[in-house]
Amino acid sequence: MSSMISGNYSYMNPYAGYSAQASGAEKAGKPVVNPGESTKVSPGRKSSPAECETCKNRKYQDGSDEMVSFKSAAHISPQASASRVRAHEQEHVSNAYNKAAKKGGKVISANVSLKTAICPECGTSYVAGGTTATKIKYPNENHPYTRNRKAQDAVSLIGRNLDVAV
Repeated sequence: MSSMISGNYSYMNPYAGYSAQASGAEKAGKPVVNPGESTKVSPGRKSSPAECETCKNRKYQDGSDEMVSFKSAAHISPQASASRVRAHEQEHVSNAYNKAAKKGGKVISANVSLKTAICPECGTSYVAGGTTATKIKYPNENHPYTRNRKAQDAVSLIGRNLDVAV
């Protein structure tokens, strides 16, 4: 029995809770490109998460030939990247189960790996992408090796169960 994950995914609004009051970065003359983020610059970093152009311009795109989300490049905030990438990879798993069901196969395994990274500009950690690996087994009764294996199995099973009545 397999379990499928389903649900509604809400996308994070980066402007939620943002006030129009000037922050420390705006007072210093630096523009805030990621409202609601910390304006503190970590040691060894070029900017704070609120001022990070790299995080603002980061885009995700799927390179597979399946019909899933992110076929065209789209921005995801670092805070929402884990849930959005996980949901995207679940689409690939769901497609594998659908493909197996249509062709009479069985999903042997479905593994999802998420890759994390640290922004070189501000030091924010985020999910950089993911991969899904699936294995589907299809029955092939007409293949000569399959027929030979079944014939050998039949020979080995003959006489295994002996029912003697006296």
